[in-house]
Amino acid sequence: MSAWGEDLAAWWLEEVEGDPAYRDEVLPLASEVAGVRRGETWLDLGCGEGRVMRAFAELDAVMLGCDMSPTLAAHAGPGTVVAHLPDLEWVRSGSIDGALAVLVLEHLEDHELLLEAAASAVRAGGRLAMVLNHPAFTAQGSAPVIDADDGEVLWRWGGYLEPGVTYEPAGGRTMAFFHRPVGDLLEAAARSGWALDRFVERALGTARAESDPLLAGQTEIPRLLGLGWERH
Repeated sequence: MSAWGEDLAAWWLEEVEGDPAYRDEVLPLASEVAGVRRGETWLDLGCGEGRVMRAFAELDAVMLGCDMSPTLAAHAGPGTVVAHLPDLEWVRSGSIDGALAVLVLEHLEDHELLLEAAASAVRAGGRLAMVLNHPAFTAQGSAPVIDADDGEVLWRWGGYLEPGVTYEPAGGRTMAFFHRPVGDLLEAAARSGWALDRFVERALGTARAESDPLLAGQTEIPRLLGLGWERH
């Protein structure tokens, strides 16, 4: 099993470059739940090569980033530091307007520590936004099931109700995806001082759904979850 790091940097650069879903589905959802305002300072947690940072900078926000890979941090450009989440002790308390985590939370074993660290770094009234693989999709044993009689695609929920971990191939290695039910995540955020005001579930985009018969039957099944909170 691998953690995100330098050994996966080359794979990630190739993965995002050739994936239109990131541009067409992930970035718009991140923008929707974040609610970034002109002139604000935001920190992209696990920024990778900086694609989200560049998109948000177009909104005239000051974008900072952190990633555990020196290669990816260098691609992200100025304002990016090498750091291991959920550690944010290097960020001055209350010094930023918002924090953003895009497709990051499911790779962290302890989501509560990240929520608490972000609450310390973000000013009162500031925001936290996340985009993640929908928990219905990350549960152990979850998968599409095709009805043999009419071809309808149904969803097997698997072990949704309990926290767990699955392992998926990535860059020639095996990557851990940590699952927690939506309720566990929302309760942990509330305990850390975050008030939920954005909750957006999205299925596959039209282009991807039309590219594969199995995917075409999943247009009513949530695949991405976008969450936005305000700091108490």
